[in-house]
Amino acid sequence: MRSPAGGSWYFPADVTEPSHPVEILGEGPYGALLSVLEESRERGFLGPGPVSAHIVRSLDLLTVLGRGPEGREPICPSDGRAALDLGSGGGVPGLVLAVALPMLRWFLLDGSATRCSFLRSAVDQLSRPEQAPAVEVIEARAEEAGHRPDLRARFSLVVSRSFAAPAVTAECASPFLEVGGHLIVAEPPDVSDRWPPERLSPLGLEVGPRITEPSCFQVLRQLSPCPDRFPRRVGIPAKRPLF
Repeated sequence: MRSPAGGSWYFPADVTEPSHPVEILGEGPYGALLSVLEESRERGFLGPGPVSAHIVRSLDLLTVLGRGPEGREPICPSDGRAALDLGSGGGVPGLVLAVALPMLRWFLLDGSATRCSFLRSAVDQLSRPEQAPAVEVIEARAEEAGHRPDLRARFSLVVSRSFAAPAVTAECASPFLEVGGHLIVAEPPDVSDRWPPERLSPLGLEVGPRITEPSCFQVLRQLSPCPDRFPRRVGIPAKRPLF
């Protein structure tokens, strides 16, 4: 399979087949990924449920990246562009996407030293000599990292899964996005209207489509530069959310 940006997706064609996900994912880098994420779950970094299901849900993002908002080009950044997993935690979806989209430069951001140590070890285990994913682990709070000159407005793509409530996620993600970049947030299937356009516009964000198949995701686009005052200092986005 080819990505819309022209690079190669390392993506098993039948990965979303529900009947045998473990068998499908049991070979090559996805076999190593299963092992790494099993360790993540054992250490309490990953939630309940089969690890293969976490991988499949992460790979559902490829459908969103290939589709793009209606009437626009696909979202997937071109080769060599930077992508960020906001609050990478136990490695989902960042590690999965780094394996699936090795043509991108991936950054995994987390504020926990323990989780970042695990993520660095996981990256070493998943690196393939013939096409090792370019992945950097950043140990920092998002509110602080968003003001770093080397990270601010650097990313074409930010992904987020279980990071925080919508207002916090938007405020912490927007500073990382370049104009025209996209934020894709994994969403619960039974709620909607969590992203009010009038409250997101001060961040420079535009609300895009809500994707419901094969999994639920909200797409947002950085329409203009995020103002310098965002993100606010550590803890304030959660204590005094924008909406």
